[in-house]
Amino acid sequence: MKKVGLSWLGVPALLWFFAFLVGPLTQVLFMSFEKRGTYGGVQADLQWGNFTRSFQPLYFEILWKSLLMAVMTGALCTLLALPMAWGLTSLNPQNKNRVLTLLAVPFFMNLIARVYALKSFLHTEGPLVRILEFCGWTGDATALSQNLPLVIYGLAVTYLPFLLLPVWVQLEKIEPTQMEAALDLGATPFVAFRKVILPQLRPALASGLLLVVVPVLGEYVIPDLLGGAKSMLAGNLISEQFLKARDWPFGAALAIELILMLGLCSGILIRWGRGAEIK
Repeated sequence: MKKVGLSWLGVPALLWFFAFLVGPLTQVLFMSFEKRGTYGGVQADLQWGNFTRSFQPLYFEILWKSLLMAVMTGALCTLLALPMAWGLTSLNPQNKNRVLTLLAVPFFMNLIARVYALKSFLHTEGPLVRILEFCGWTGDATALSQNLPLVIYGLAVTYLPFLLLPVWVQLEKIEPTQMEAALDLGATPFVAFRKVILPQLRPALASGLLLVVVPVLGEYVIPDLLGGAKSMLAGNLISEQFLKARDWPFGAALAIELILMLGLCSGILIRWGRGAEIK
């Protein structure tokens, strides 16, 4: 069979791509320039008001906080993934399979169920508060179940495997003798890791961070359940505009801005990861 004939096999995939991705995104783009109706509808009155409104201090702060949370989550996942991946490479195959199974088991459960389990554990009437009160703690129990550090923790433990696995796979390909040679030449373990191992991990780190930072930027379930009204991020703001405020054009403008932020972050990470390959 000729290659020309095989090229027709990609037509259904292209039709699916344009029908269910490009088409809806185009609709959202046009809606972002429209105007909210009196009773929550959409009026075809093209204007820039939705985008200028998004740069008000309140909304700009939420977008900026979302980007900061994504960066913090990516940094925390990196700090956790590097030693964990290094430890995995030193295990024998049997123990390695056991650890990987333990890492995969939580993902057999729905994300919302996992977050609710954490929320119930930290609830004002949950086990943690009861244990602390038994030990004599008299603080605010509500602050334990809804706060910003808890949101970061929930995001980190949820998306950590997406960074851990690519880094571990790349570490498995690196010869241990490279580290030994650097130590024999007088380098400290930290310097040897930074100069020899870390540059080879950049493509894997970039891929893993792409799988962490991009979803976290649009995350709204975890901040809503673990942070409450104190931790509204871009995903929560957009969902409220569509579902509660019924201001679809403004929600569409925020969604377009979030997509641009996602594209910018993706481009930076991909370029950073390819930099190591060029060198």
